[in-house]
Amino acid sequence: MDFIRVRASSDGAETISYWTGDVYGWQDDDGPLHLFGFEGLNVARAVESPDGGSLLLAREAALYLDPAGRQVLETWHNPFTGREVEVQHVFNDPVNQRLGGYPVPVTRLGGQVVYNVDVRLAYPSPLKVADYPENSASDTYRALELFQFFASAADVESGMPDVPCVFSWCRVSPWLPWMAMGQRGGGLVYHCRGAKVPLDEVPGRLRERVGEHFLRTPGEWSAPNMTSWTAFAAKAARTGGGGDPS
Repeated sequence: MDFIRVRASSDGAETISYWTGDVYGWQDDDGPLHLFGFEGLNVARAVESPDGGSLLLAREAALYLDPAGRQVLETWHNPFTGREVEVQHVFNDPVNQRLGGYPVPVTRLGGQVVYNVDVRLAYPSPLKVADYPENSASDTYRALELFQFFASAADVESGMPDVPCVFSWCRVSPWLPWMAMGQRGGGLVYHCRGAKVPLDEVPGRLRERVGEHFLRTPGEWSAPNMTSWTAFAAKAARTGGGGDPS
């Protein structure tokens, strides 16, 4: 499957994808506002699945940044509510995927090929409104994850196991739990771009912040995946917290 060589590597080697971009938000009567810068990395390794196809073993981490100065945020003044909240960065372990069980649409554009992956999500939220009234928009999590992976047609046709690529990513999602937006209308749009890169091309502050653990893939398949919503729920369970972000 050509897409595996574009997304990761067919020889089982680890690959790092780095991205940078921005996050915008709006309410029904306000915005869109430029809320955050955003940068992160995903480390992935493709392995054969016992039942056919491929498994992508992966972890990812990302940082929310001041939208102007691009400094890493520790707290954030919410312009919609006027409240100061603690920023919870992304440390998702794992973010595994099954590949090969569905066709990935491909478009030829001159000397490039583009692999299009649109992920439509709708499932019970791990943060029920009754339990997390400040942090949950709905009892159903709904979002769109829209990816495009661009690669040289010559590289794809060469058969090399690790095909260089650049990619774009857009996400339309509810408010993040730690933003403490309750059930206000509106939501977030992430607009990012990135590439598969060697480790030394990942910004130093990102490497240092995420640590060695997030620069290596999981050793084996596990489920379920972690998200910002399940991470928030897990932290609340550890600390005995819940709806109060202060």
